[in-house]
Amino acid sequence: MTATAETSVGELAEAPGLPEVADPSAVSPRDARELSRLFFDRLAELEEGTPEYQYIRNTLIEMNMSLVRYAAGRFRSRGDEMEDIVQVGMIGLIKSIDRFDLARGVEFPAFAVPYIVGEIKRFFRDTTWAVHVPRRLQEARVTLARATDELTTRLGRSPTVREIAELTSMSEEEVIEARVASNGYNSVSLDAPLGADGNDDDFALADYIGVEDTTMELVEDFHSLAPLMSTLDDRARRILHLRFVEEKTQAEIGKEIGISQMHVSRLLSRTLAHLRSGLLTTR
Repeated sequence: MTATAETSVGELAEAPGLPEVADPSAVSPRDARELSRLFFDRLAELEEGTPEYQYIRNTLIEMNMSLVRYAAGRFRSRGDEMEDIVQVGMIGLIKSIDRFDLARGVEFPAFAVPYIVGEIKRFFRDTTWAVHVPRRLQEARVTLARATDELTTRLGRSPTVREIAELTSMSEEEVIEARVASNGYNSVSLDAPLGADGNDDDFALADYIGVEDTTMELVEDFHSLAPLMSTLDDRARRILHLRFVEEKTQAEIGKEIGISQMHVSRLLSRTLAHLRSGLLTTR
């Protein structure tokens, strides 16, 4: 019995005019179908909230839990915990019990299963996507997966976008969009090993992702520096190139240009002061 039901079946020993059910959860699906008719018939006569109403309602829930297990089994391959799926399915079962009308002449299992399945599908739609995507793309993912499996079996190879589009009556652009959106269904930790055996020696996804490029912060400075460089004479630009691009010493620069090291030092200081002042003025 889940925590959803307000009253335990054991709180009332019996309901007048109904067979006593010692352990509702142990009732077979066939017997549950027959007993449910009797209990629903009696439930319609009672006022909601009374002890007898709660007893009958809770008994119906426990007797029909097999419907939840049946519906949940269809989603076993989704990778989620089966216990969570069953609990969500129980919500659908309870809703179907509260809305079932015996006078419609419909068998309760036929009425309840769509409610249960719908609740489970809603759970997957709202909670399992790692990245939120539009509902149409969530539904397209399911269509895409079925078409891909069918064509792979039929063709013996992976189908092309055009072949999937023809089978699903979708455009090729819609197929591509749905494929991209499918990447948002699952997320993987950046620290998770990529190797199948999970050894510590395996590389993690983070090892293949680039680090922050600190030089990107200099792009704005380079952009602002360009017009200032054009104001320098050829010798000043040559000295800057030899010092900061070719990384030569002041003595090597002086020897190449034909001036003293002290002169190179004074020219560098003057040129850098000019550029620095220009950068500060433009900000």
